[in-house]
Amino acid sequence: MTPPTTARGGGGPLLLGVRHHGPGSARGVRAALEAEQPAAVLVEGPAEADALVALAGDPGMRPPVALLAHAVDDPGRAAFWPMAAFSPEWVAIRWALDRGAAVRFIDLPAAHTLAASDPTWDDSEDEVSGSGRRIDPVAELAGAAGATGPEDAERWWEDVVELRGDGGPTAPFEALAEAMGALREAYGHGGHPRDLVREAHMRIQLRAARKEFGDAVAVVCGAWHVPALTRRTTVAADRALLKGLPKVKTEMTWVPWTHRRLARRSGYGAGIDSPGWYAHLFAAPDRPVERWMTKVAGLLRAEDHPVSSAHVIEAVRLAETLAALRGRPLPGLDETTDAVRAVLCEGSDVPLGLVRDRLVVGDVLGEVPADAPAVPLQRDLARRRRTLRLKPEATERDLELDLRKEMDGDRSRLLHRLRLLGVHWGEPATGRAGTGTFRETWRLRWEPEQHVQVAEAGVWGTTVEAAATARARSRAASATALGDITALAEQCLLAGLADALPAVMRALADRAALDTDVAHLAQALPALARSLRYGDVRGTGTEALAEVAAGLAERICVGLPPACAGLDTDAATAMRERIDEVHHAVGLLPGADGLTERWAGVLHRLADRDRIPGILRGRAARLLLDEGRIADGEAALLMSRALSPGAPPPDAAAWIDGFVGGASGGGLLLVHDERLLGLVDAWLTSVPAEAFTGVLPLLRRTFSAYEPGVRRTLGELVARGPGTRGPRHAAAGVPGFAATPDRERADAVLPLLHLVLGTEVMA
Repeated sequence: MTPPTTARGGGGPLLLGVRHHGPGSARGVRAALEAEQPAAVLVEGPAEADALVALAGDPGMRPPVALLAHAVDDPGRAAFWPMAAFSPEWVAIRWALDRGAAVRFIDLPAAHTLAASDPTWDDSEDEVSGSGRRIDPVAELAGAAGATGPEDAERWWEDVVELRGDGGPTAPFEALAEAMGALREAYGHGGHPRDLVREAHMRIQLRAARKEFGDAVAVVCGAWHVPALTRRTTVAADRALLKGLPKVKTEMTWVPWTHRRLARRSGYGAGIDSPGWYAHLFAAPDRPVERWMTKVAGLLRAEDHPVSSAHVIEAVRLAETLAALRGRPLPGLDETTDAVRAVLCEGSDVPLGLVRDRLVVGDVLGEVPADAPAVPLQRDLARRRRTLRLKPEATERDLELDLRKEMDGDRSRLLHRLRLLGVHWGEPATGRAGTGTFRETWRLRWEPEQHVQVAEAGVWGTTVEAAATARARSRAASATALGDITALAEQCLLAGLADALPAVMRALADRAALDTDVAHLAQALPALARSLRYGDVRGTGTEALAEVAAGLAERICVGLPPACAGLDTDAATAMRERIDEVHHAVGLLPGADGLTERWAGVLHRLADRDRIPGILRGRAARLLLDEGRIADGEAALLMSRALSPGAPPPDAAAWIDGFVGGASGGGLLLVHDERLLGLVDAWLTSVPAEAFTGVLPLLRRTFSAYEPGVRRTLGELVARGPGTRGPRHAAAGVPGFAATPDRERADAVLPLLHLVLGTEVMA
């Protein structure tokens, strides 16, 4: 049998060694196939994909797409084989389908790949094994040509392959195969021992194709593998390499992919730096630089940047000049980027970042036909998406929902059910202020990995609702923390899972009866209170939930004061958050008038007891003041007691942090009640010097949380002096500054200034 060749007229099958996702390689493959007209095209890819190759010709298939294989018994064990419109493999497949040629995938079956310890499509073995270090073939060839780093290697590859515009059958496949042969002789498998097994399977498939089609066979694979396919070996030797490989039962389908996931920075092993740029090079029929600059100008204009046609003309000229100065055949991405920055972006990297994100990388999302194989859960999700008009998009977008509308309510329930199943298509986001519980805001973005998440969730049911219900019941049965169960109950209400609520409520009642930790109870109550609110909005029955919530609140009121006594600093800080959450939750519980009074009594006991940490006493006093349970004079009395000379400075500072710290509007309280500000000011000026350093970090944290305007106003009030009101008491001049400078205070900084400047103090 004639050995394989890479050139026309040499006899044997045509071997086209390529780099994955390269527009120059793709054009060369297309030209070579047009010239040779093979009867069969063999493509590097999992052998199971033969059954799916016909879908690549479906009008509903639009790249970028990927072959997804996952283990039937463990859907989380999965691997992807992505292809873009400019991928040589995709070009070869479409060429063969359009001309009636046979298409076969010849790489190692996914059943073996997924059974390996690291099921990644681009091979990831030990860094050093077998014949030597792990190498990057492109970097090695570029280094031989004089490149000195990764960026130079990419630039060299662009010049030699990707920027070629001839597209003729004289593409340098022979030269590339010869170069790769030299690398294989020097480095063997190059640190990729699994390649030896993969190449054995490729040779077996190539022999089978030659028996069926003769030498009218073309092979499109990574250039690294071409020397192995031309090497003379026996069938027995190749089968021996494949003998005993682990194997799992797998399923395979096509799934949409994105340009962003093709990018190397996404973690994809065979990724490229600029998928959007490569897609442009492949699709542009002529004048790629001019067309690229026009595309960039359109993007910048859409973002309200002033860009004219004169800018575009000048940017093209600059890119061509830079290419000539740098000795490049055509302007590459570096030259076009420099020209865009200098001309279209006027030297700014801010709009350039937009160009890189939207165009150089891009957010193109592929499509697959509706009849592509999928797990039942995936099909139900696709039906629900079409019904609810929720189209998956690669770009991140916000979705505002009004829960009073039937369509929006169904959308909310679908997104909450998917989150419960671990499919994070949407995440709750902060929406418009003041819209209450009738509105939700979601941040949506579809990622290819979510197909794997759906496959994993398929073990729970064949529809989204059934799977979410089963998953909620399972989590309720296995949950041990009370907070987890209350959060699950909230999720079930948000997702509208009425069938799961009974099991969740039984688990909640059982766990609440056994849990005696007040911190756990306080952590669990807010979720129940929110659930009761959501139940009202969504029309869900919550009687059993209200009963459990009322019981938890009663137990918190009884157990909180003793639980707060003697806490250390970290525990007291965490308990302050629990108290804030419970205070808010008590106000949400229906029919909570009596409970509100009991909670106010708890806060009074916390504010009055000296054994309670200062941060909690201060917080309780503040909550009582905000609710009108104590008068301003009583709050001032509590503050004066906490800041009395006999109180340890750290405890007094903690009381201030509890009273006016955090995001509770404490700064505005001090602004509008100068009596309280005067107490704080008087205490602060009386702190002994030896204790001031210890309380300073806590005070700084407290006051740094205020808005700049609040801090400025407080400074002006302190400078004006306590007990004064309005501008009529202020000295003339700039607010916050005295009419004349205080020379004694100014001179106090001189020793430090001389120390910094390294000068001597003048007598």
